[in-house]
Amino acid sequence: MAVGKEILTKIRSVQNTQKITKAMQMVSTSKMRKTQERMRQARPYADKVRGVMAHLADSNQEVEVPLLKKHTGSGRVGFILVSTDKGLCGGLNANSLKRFFAKVAELDAEGIKSDVVCLGSKGLAACQRAQVNVVASEVGLGDTPKMEPLLGAISVLFDRYTKGQLDAIYLVYSKFVNTMKQEPRLEQLLPLPEDVLEPGETASHNWDYIYEPDPMSVLEFLVRRYVESVVYQSVSENMASEQAARMVAMKAATDNAGNAIKELRLVYNKSRQAAITTELSEIVAGAAAV
Repeated sequence: MAVGKEILTKIRSVQNTQKITKAMQMVSTSKMRKTQERMRQARPYADKVRGVMAHLADSNQEVEVPLLKKHTGSGRVGFILVSTDKGLCGGLNANSLKRFFAKVAELDAEGIKSDVVCLGSKGLAACQRAQVNVVASEVGLGDTPKMEPLLGAISVLFDRYTKGQLDAIYLVYSKFVNTMKQEPRLEQLLPLPEDVLEPGETASHNWDYIYEPDPMSVLEFLVRRYVESVVYQSVSENMASEQAARMVAMKAATDNAGNAIKELRLVYNKSRQAAITTELSEIVAGAAAV
């Protein structure tokens, strides 16, 4: 029965693993609802800031804001790479990193170097292994993203762009589509795409606000707040994607553990039946010999 004991040990081990994956699935399900709600609450703020900023930029086209200027010739670009701090979430990080490294390789082939700000330990570890130039990082973001820790890291790239040391800044994250689907995204953050500064319904009106202290200061403030809100929104989207991907991955692991337990029980019963049959045969043979 040595083989039978080994199978029982394997069954208990898989059962313990199944309990862990089941608990992680339930925790991720609970956290996913909260992260989705937080993600939806962050969207209206960015949309409103974008609307006011577009109206102000359209009515004051002579105003020049450093973050709105387009730079060329520096030979460098910046990346804000958003990833998770923990694993066990399927291919979420792998898909984002694949998109990121493909873009870095494409720019490197053109002679353009990359500076990276990593938000999340998984992306930071991947960049360090690939020897990518990491200029700032922020890890341990927790389940609730805070703007203050993010500002210190992303301000490094914004200051370099303002000084003309970067030609563009890209944002890489996982967009939450639904519970079963999360898409890796690579979007240009700066210079702002043309559709961002397109005025909305207010463009048809012949009135404007009175800005204090002056339109340039207000527009510069709004542009900075807008790009910061986009980064915050991407972190919220990535966290919602993380919990959804982990829930799906842990459910698959739990189901696979259940199937493995069934197969091991079948093997155990067969080996036990074979051992009993062998013992009965030996007893019958011994009785016949006597």
